[in-house]
Amino acid sequence: MEKITVIISAYNEEEALPHFYKEMSRVADEMKEVEYEMIFVDDGSKDRTLDILREFHQSDKRVRYISFSRNFGKEAAMYAGLQASTGDYVAFLDADLQDPPSLIPEMYQILKTEDYDSVATRRETRTGEPPVRSWFARRFYKIINRISDADIVDGARDFRLMKRVMVNAILSISEHNRFSKGIFGWVGFKTKWISYDNIERVAGNTKWSFWKLLIYALNGIEAFSTVPLLLPLFIGAVTCGISGICLIVIAVRTHIFHMMSFLFFMIGLLFVCLGIVADYLAKIYKDTLNRPIYIVRETEGGIR
Repeated sequence: MEKITVIISAYNEEEALPHFYKEMSRVADEMKEVEYEMIFVDDGSKDRTLDILREFHQSDKRVRYISFSRNFGKEAAMYAGLQASTGDYVAFLDADLQDPPSLIPEMYQILKTEDYDSVATRRETRTGEPPVRSWFARRFYKIINRISDADIVDGARDFRLMKRVMVNAILSISEHNRFSKGIFGWVGFKTKWISYDNIERVAGNTKWSFWKLLIYALNGIEAFSTVPLLLPLFIGAVTCGISGICLIVIAVRTHIFHMMSFLFFMIGLLFVCLGIVADYLAKIYKDTLNRPIYIVRETEGGIR
């Protein structure tokens, strides 16, 4: 019998977990032709998330869990789940039920009957999402697809079902600055996309603030593109031409205030360019430290 591993990252999701487990169990019970494994990754939660996962495991041996020593982030949780997975097929879902488990049977049948290695999901609409956030999200997808070799569909979710061959390819990428949406596209393989309308959280509050999403987007661009490193060259060439003209005008008008304003502008621009380079160097430095992507404190097998 084939096995499907479902990986669920959870950070302070005590309110949503019972709802998710009930729905996920219903889907698993209906798919009698496959075996199920549910791996919950507790990303250093401060509420009762870990206690609930312990209870799930005690009553249902299909449930496994990994609890981090602190909050390492969703990307680390996804990677930990992949490393622990044993299924022939592996799926990512969020614990808030914004990724409907009811789609898994359809995704599984596609992989069984059609020539695809992965079935991925995207949101058809962004109903319920703040307009500003939606606007920035769409700009992000356009920018990263234009300046990188990552193939990311607008509205793409992490929710997907993959064959083991694709899972192994992803596991071979052990970089610290992980951006799974980009990695999914970078490893290649044949992917079929299915769409669904945006679904509100079943309970609790989102852990993704606008600032966290912005940092996440910037990390994604830096992980799959070196174009930002070329920005200083482009900006420098343009500003040198403009500054030459401005210097002539200023020299003729001899207004010191204009000269100082332009000088401060150029200094600020220089520091912006240095900041871009420094951010790349910082990520290289972190990789050279070779620290683990995550640290496990406890699993269903006991405290480490």
